[in-house]
Amino acid sequence: MTDWIWSRTGSNDGFRRRLRLTPAFAATAPGVPLSFCMTLLDRISAAGHSGSLLPSTVENLQAFLAATLPGWAEASIDELVTRQAWGELNDRFYRFLEFGTGGMRGRTVGVTAAAAETGQIDAAGSPAHAAIGSNLLNDFTLIRAVIGLFRYTKKYLATRGGSVRPKLVIAHDVRHFSRHFSELAVSTWTQLGGDAFLFAGPRPTPQLSFSVRWLHAHAGVVVTASHNPPHDNGFKAYFDDGAQVVPPHDRGIVQEVNAVPLAEIGRFLTPRLDGVTTLGREADEAYLAVAAKAALDPAILRSAQVKVAFTNIHGTGAVHSIPLLARAGCIVEPVPEQLELDGRFPTVKSPNPENAEALARAVALAEAKGCDVVLATDPDADRMGCAVRNREGKMELLTGNQIGALLAEYRLTKFKELGWIPAAGSPRACIVKTFVTTRLQDAIGTGHGVKVINTLTGFKWIAAKMRGYENILQAKLGPGFDYDGTPFADRARLLLEHSTFYAFGCEESYGYLPNDLLRDKDGNSACLMFAELCAAVKSRGLTVPEYLDEIYLRYGFYLEGVINIYYEGASGNAKIKRILDSYRSQPPSAFGDVRVTQFQDFGRETFRDADGEEIPKQDLYIVTLANGYSFAARGSGTEPKMKFYLFASERVGSASELPAVKARVKATLDALSKLIETDAKARAEG
Repeated sequence: MTDWIWSRTGSNDGFRRRLRLTPAFAATAPGVPLSFCMTLLDRISAAGHSGSLLPSTVENLQAFLAATLPGWAEASIDELVTRQAWGELNDRFYRFLEFGTGGMRGRTVGVTAAAAETGQIDAAGSPAHAAIGSNLLNDFTLIRAVIGLFRYTKKYLATRGGSVRPKLVIAHDVRHFSRHFSELAVSTWTQLGGDAFLFAGPRPTPQLSFSVRWLHAHAGVVVTASHNPPHDNGFKAYFDDGAQVVPPHDRGIVQEVNAVPLAEIGRFLTPRLDGVTTLGREADEAYLAVAAKAALDPAILRSAQVKVAFTNIHGTGAVHSIPLLARAGCIVEPVPEQLELDGRFPTVKSPNPENAEALARAVALAEAKGCDVVLATDPDADRMGCAVRNREGKMELLTGNQIGALLAEYRLTKFKELGWIPAAGSPRACIVKTFVTTRLQDAIGTGHGVKVINTLTGFKWIAAKMRGYENILQAKLGPGFDYDGTPFADRARLLLEHSTFYAFGCEESYGYLPNDLLRDKDGNSACLMFAELCAAVKSRGLTVPEYLDEIYLRYGFYLEGVINIYYEGASGNAKIKRILDSYRSQPPSAFGDVRVTQFQDFGRETFRDADGEEIPKQDLYIVTLANGYSFAARGSGTEPKMKFYLFASERVGSASELPAVKARVKATLDALSKLIETDAKARAEG
């Protein structure tokens, strides 16, 4: 009779052990599969040797299992290995989640979920645990990021002298695990020896940016995935200027994060909130006071009584946009079924104000209530989309490029009327935009005689320009000058005299910022800015589309397009890399019968902005064609996709020509778009 022989799994004492049958028993037990007799690590190694798991996946799985994991986490890995969910494991573990243009963003719910991590779904629809994986946002990758951010911040403060305790502010949106992640973050920070502030409930990204400066904090974090699908969440890191981190801070933080061993994470997995300061009404009112300064002509808002159909699409915009608009004199009609904060975003396919479907209920409400404009914010209220009533009385959606151009023209004109900018313009006043934002804004800035700064994609680069202008003024006026404490109008005058006055900034992806009182795009302020523009246009007896046509007649007709090609997971990441690499090694020479006349590689060539500052290297390509059209190509920093931005323009001789010009440019751009997409998909497959 065969004895039962037991042994312990694995050779590393750092992870939880499980009893298993040895091969000695398996050899005498007919019908018992060998896989049943292999340790979890054995099965992972075997899958690696067979090619089912990538080498990096095997390495990262081994690292996680060598750490002290909670029982549910190891059980989840075991279940996925047992189910031979190799694709899921590769997507989860082929790399560690990286910082991009928007920080660290990824899935919190797996495509294929394990029963142990799903557990009991709560009332908000959240699983019991954020899914296990080095390439996912979960307790482990988040705590690792917080430790790295803390250590970098502490070292940075040490280089400036003194022994001050690092101070952190955290805000979060309504997504799955957002509150839990935020509590883990402040708990980790305080246990490491810092001071931490956490809002009482969901708050928007722009309020976090403002609050970092308001509280004189050294770092900030927003837990959000912006407008991504419900299964995603993110970690956006900010530094002491209230802006997202840029070089050298971003590289320094990444190095510190990568140096954190997984074994160090276990002691922080249970949140401890003693010593954490909760931010409430005072913080809200301070932010609202600053957001209200987005209005340049409050009187016209009060007199016009603009009627707004507003939707927060279940996100944080309801916290501030509604009172901000109402206090300014607008009549606000919220979309009732989208007013409740809900991370499942149950009434939309995507909580993205760029999408017509996300605004459909607000448009219907505007039609029913006779509203002048539809305004919508995304889940963390840093983006704003809108629809306006045209001459025929129908609601018409605007693109982010159109909104930005309208606001740039209106605000520069208004600044001149108010005497903040000379009538002829000034090279010491500027608007700041990204390279992938409409060239119409370049024409508007030039027409107004102000400097136009183009930056890389991501609002952090726009904020970096503001910090540079602030530093120049601070150096000019000396250490006794209180930048934030100086009234905004006085500060603008000083910037115009000694540095550069930031008049407006935006990016094509529906992000706008009226001034430098905070340092990230602000959907709440954007709502107020656009409501004021509607009031001004209404006072002239025009519609917003008619005002836009006036801009086209003055500067030319500009039209933009965008191509998004999604590639999920490890295999998708490889396809995006193939497109980017092939553009560099084999640049396109023609699309159809239109040849390429210029290829600009921002990853290899050196470019400077209008201030003479060098643009950081990035895998961004700008391709110019013989017909004057152009496009930019880059991999998204926040989503698994390849992005192409198309630009077209044509002069317009008269109002009567404009409809034909619009139709001709659109047809040409549509044809070009198909050629670019076909070429990109072929490059992705190698």
